[in-house]
Amino acid sequence: MTTAEFVRNWGRIADRALVEPVTVTRNGRDRLVVISAEEYARLKRRDRRVVRTEELSEAEVEMIARAEPPAETAHLDKLLDGEA
Repeated sequence: MTTAEFVRNWGRIADRALVEPVTVTRNGRDRLVVISAEEYARLKRRDRRVVRTEELSEAEVEMIARAEPPAETAHLDKLLDGEA
């Protein structure tokens, strides 16, 4: 929808954004995406934390050392071994 439609129909758009993202365009180009607060919170939870290895606690280093890849990724081992 255009920016003008967005301004004219804010209530309807807000209701629609509760169930699906609404893209707002300006001059034919995507400008905004309106989403529900619940969806925004879900996306924020997926943010990743970046740390230097020196900043990891002993417990975190232990957890990483013990980590095993999921079984469904076993086929990727062949790529690492050059057996594509």
